[in-house]
Order: sequence, then C-alpha cells, then structure tokens
Amino acid sequence: MTQRQVLTPSLAYDDAAAAIEFLCRAFGFTEKYRLDMPDGSIGHAELEIGGATVYVATTWEAGGMASPQNLPAVHAQVNCEVPDVDAHYARASAEGATIAEPPEDQFHGSRSYRAMDLEGHRWIFSQFVREVPDAELRAAVENEE
Repeated sequence: MTQRQVLTPSLAYDDAAAAIEFLCRAFGFTEKYRLDMPDGSIGHAELEIGGATVYVATTWEAGGMASPQNLPAVHAQVNCEVPDVDAHYARASAEGATIAEPPEDQFHGSRSYRAMDLEGHRWIFSQFVREVPDAELRAAVENEE
C-alpha cells in the first residue's frame, strides 16, 4: 500500500472551477480528480504539485467553509516547495497572480515569494537554498526585534 500524505490542505472557493483552472495555469498544479455536484458546484477536487496534494471545493455555507474573499483577514497560508522559485514566480506573475512579496533569500535558508490566488488564499512558494545552523537562525531572529 502506498503511503498517503498525512496532512492535506482543503481550500474553499466561491468559483472552484475558475480556481482550479487558475491554480493549474499559474501555479503549476495538475488536476487529478474532480467530483462535480448536480447543482454545478464542485464537491471535491484533488490538485497535485511535486507529489503533494491539495483539496479544492466550492464554498459550503452549511459546513462553515467560506472563501477568503468573504473574510475580514487572511486566515491561513499554504506553503509549497518548488524546485526553481524564480521560474515559478515568473510563471505566476505572467498568469496574473497577485504578488504580495517578490522572491527573496530568507534568513532561514529558503528563497521564497508570496502570492494571492484569485479569491485571496495566500501561498508561499519557496526553494531550499542552504542549511542554517540553529545558532545562526536564533541570532537572525534576535536581530529582527
């Protein structure tokens, strides 16, 4: 039996079909499964990138699932590691992703950028650059204060 991913984000969108199309086009996800409901909504979809899966569905008011565009603040963010963050950034920018922060080397050893999708879910795409010793990491955090 194949080991399944033990933690899977589930994201709600008012227009899940448009979100799936955008996530595949701009961020490089591949749609693996979709369950369309009789009312035209998407009950469950599975998108994959780099061997990891994210679930996407149409918002479900009765189940308490809302799109971030209907919330007063960003309630969470999804971190995704990619092999080439600068190329990923260029693709996302060209496809209309809202860039919150461009690629930058981080004190913790990654190079990353932040983007918002079409309904306001925040994504952090990063690439591992170097191992940072704990003492160096702690010193960098202390210098930020």
